[in-house]
Amino acid sequence: MKTKIFSALLIMGTLFAGTSCTEDMEYKDVEVTAVKQLFSPKDNQSVQLLSSATASVFFEWSTALAKDGNAPLYEVVFDKVGGDFTHPVYRVVSDDMGSRPYATITHKVLDRIAALAGLGSGETGQVIWTVVSSRGINQKVGEEVRTLTITRLLGFSEIPAEVFLTGEGSETGTDTESAYALASPESGEFEIFTRLEANKPYYFISSKVGAPRVFFAEDGKLKESSTGDQSATVSETGVYRLQLDFNVATFSMTKVESLGWFFSPSNAVEIPMTYEGHGIWTGSGVTNFKEESWGRDERYKFEMVYDKDGTRSVVHWGPTNASLDSRPSDNEGEAYFYMKEWPTSQWDNKWKLHERFDGQMTKFTFYLNGDGPYRHTVELAQ
Repeated sequence: MKTKIFSALLIMGTLFAGTSCTEDMEYKDVEVTAVKQLFSPKDNQSVQLLSSATASVFFEWSTALAKDGNAPLYEVVFDKVGGDFTHPVYRVVSDDMGSRPYATITHKVLDRIAALAGLGSGETGQVIWTVVSSRGINQKVGEEVRTLTITRLLGFSEIPAEVFLTGEGSETGTDTESAYALASPESGEFEIFTRLEANKPYYFISSKVGAPRVFFAEDGKLKESSTGDQSATVSETGVYRLQLDFNVATFSMTKVESLGWFFSPSNAVEIPMTYEGHGIWTGSGVTNFKEESWGRDERYKFEMVYDKDGTRSVVHWGPTNASLDSRPSDNEGEAYFYMKEWPTSQWDNKWKLHERFDGQMTKFTFYLNGDGPYRHTVELAQ
């Protein structure tokens, strides 16, 4: 989009430079010839794209002529096979602000072009290209057209800084301004815990304003929509964990069957928790500490049950600090309650309740969303 806007501004900026003036100050558009020959890359050349930021392909062509003797401006234009460049999928201004009869186009840009032409991540396919010469408003499409075979990167060469979930099947519906942000646990990786409605479309966007990039899931792969309207659905309404990895273009979906407050002394879930929306669960119950010979035992964590393609699995959510073994203070900071996923065990990776919760009706709120670190809160129930 930025390239298209820049191209339009570049052309408009040369309106006056690209006109001739008669004695009565009448301005006329300057005629320009079409590029007659393309030099490089060769027709049907294959390019295996690389993730290196410096990897590029050199495009070169014969010069065009302008009637006033000044140099024309050039753009390399790309289209789908069978297209006529009336509405090219991408335009790249040649080197030195369009003044050179050559262009150095990075693999990153070529990957974007291939995506817009309909190629999925890691796929091999063809695009066609030629060169448009211009002076002022007058433009001429090159006389020669060549084919370029591109093998896209397995992952995405341009990873979005943010990702949001939207669509009719999402919790916020089609109102993109209200779309929920995904958390990003690692570079290039995003995830969200959310409810999806059966047989209603959902998809991901890179921004809540403007013209965002659109991504969707298909057969375990993460793809960028070339048309902006591709999406996915689920067959059963429920709460799901959606995981996107732009580094390798993969998508994973796991249904969350249940979540509960796990009391280590009894080695069991004692308070079931209810999903409230936006990756938030709540649950309330009496927290009776267990009397031991050495004192009152108050250790706890959370147990989550997943269902992935009919296979159940159980995990525990505990503190990010595996060695945590102290009760929170009266004014304990939020970081004490930060959490991450752990393998199941009775005693490992647990928190301790403050003594004021012993025997009291207690409310737990469990947050798995992009508004902040994964965390929970503990308070006396009203």
